[in-house]
Amino acid sequence: MASFVFLAIIVFSLIVAFAAMRGHNMHDLKEYLVASRQFGGFLLFFLGVGEIYSIGTMIGFPGGIYAKGPTYGIWFLGYILLAYPVGYFINPLIWRAGQLYNAMTLPDLFKGHFNNRALELTVTITAILFMVPWGQLQFTGLIVALHGLGWDLNPLALSLIAAVLAFAYIAASGIRAPAMVSIIKDVLLVLALVVTGIAAAAAGGVSHIFHDAGLHVHNQMNAAQQRFSMSTMFFQALGFYLMPFAIPNIFTARSEQTIRKAQIFMPLYMLMYPFLVVAAYYSLGQSFHLASPNQAFMAAAVALLPHWLLGMVAAGAALSGLVVLAGISLAMGPLITRNLLSHLPESKQRSGAQIAIVAYLALSIIFTLVTPSLMLTLINTAYFGITQFFPGLMAILFMRRINPYAIIAGIMVADILAVGMDVMHVNLDGWNIGFVCLLINAVIVGLGSLVKRSVNSPMPVVYARISTAMRAP
Repeated sequence: MASFVFLAIIVFSLIVAFAAMRGHNMHDLKEYLVASRQFGGFLLFFLGVGEIYSIGTMIGFPGGIYAKGPTYGIWFLGYILLAYPVGYFINPLIWRAGQLYNAMTLPDLFKGHFNNRALELTVTITAILFMVPWGQLQFTGLIVALHGLGWDLNPLALSLIAAVLAFAYIAASGIRAPAMVSIIKDVLLVLALVVTGIAAAAAGGVSHIFHDAGLHVHNQMNAAQQRFSMSTMFFQALGFYLMPFAIPNIFTARSEQTIRKAQIFMPLYMLMYPFLVVAAYYSLGQSFHLASPNQAFMAAAVALLPHWLLGMVAAGAALSGLVVLAGISLAMGPLITRNLLSHLPESKQRSGAQIAIVAYLALSIIFTLVTPSLMLTLINTAYFGITQFFPGLMAILFMRRINPYAIIAGIMVADILAVGMDVMHVNLDGWNIGFVCLLINAVIVGLGSLVKRSVNSPMPVVYARISTAMRAP
């Protein structure tokens, strides 16, 4: 019964995805990638939260609580909450820059503002490399969700099924498909989290659940853990909207005001997290002896819910991963065909992007199978590289006379240091490695621009008039 309900919902989501193309010219690259910049607040809201509250929320967050205790829960909640006010003020300016430079990708912003091919390539290659862990994150969660249904298939087979579904969503309808499917996904996500959390609380009692969990994890943080939580919250909040798949979502908006309206309501989704904590602590107290902490939420759902409801929960988890995987893939394609291979004519970028998407999905599957990891570790790894774009973005939006080669040096030094220290397990007395590297990055950009300022200093986007931006080719 669970599998039947699950499959019915997935088929329905595919129908919705293909129906999204009706009345739109999907051969137009701008329509395919950013919906001709015409999304209103309703679709922008669901597209935005669809990317934010993904399978990392449903599977990764309880897994982190299960494995590490409340330390991980605090930073996970904190960085998302802190990111919302950052996005409220920054995202409308990113949209304005997109209008000004006719941008459809993150590197397009750097290319349009600085007119520097080396900087465009640096941002493009960094974005591609550090998006692989985010794709791996989705595949890891999808495998957990499908195993929760009792599908005892090889992880390779499950990954291939997920890749085909993600590709099918975007092949015909572009970014409109994730936006429409996100509506279904969000309804199921909220239902799944609330129902499972309530069932866990009813089965064990909230106080009893937390007491049992307290026997397995420490509910207090030492000074080093506090430094890690605070520095990670701040670091990841700055990079939250710099994800290569988040930037095109901003570009789909009809206006700056549309973005602000959508941002206001997004924090309401944080009300789901208490239910996730209860489910994770329930699994911890039950001593399920899970093969991986990532299985904590689905283990609680399997133990507590009837089969038909388990099918809906698994479908919510699967769609959470598939929507984000489709969005990531749709962002990765033009990074390769539009920015990496800049000589490719626009008429061939759509078909070229689809080939690149298949290659990206294949690479993500390989990493998922060869290097399995705790999902929250994958989140941290992705942010090590992505947040290093922040000083460059601030230069585009607010600053003058910033040297593009200083931005290149800052990104490269910070990325190499972050990855190197992470591989060598360097402990900076609890401080997040990426945060320390971001400070180094900012110093390099500042000092490098003082030593040799940009000769052709473009006007910061904050001073650009909207009417001027709208007339950009």
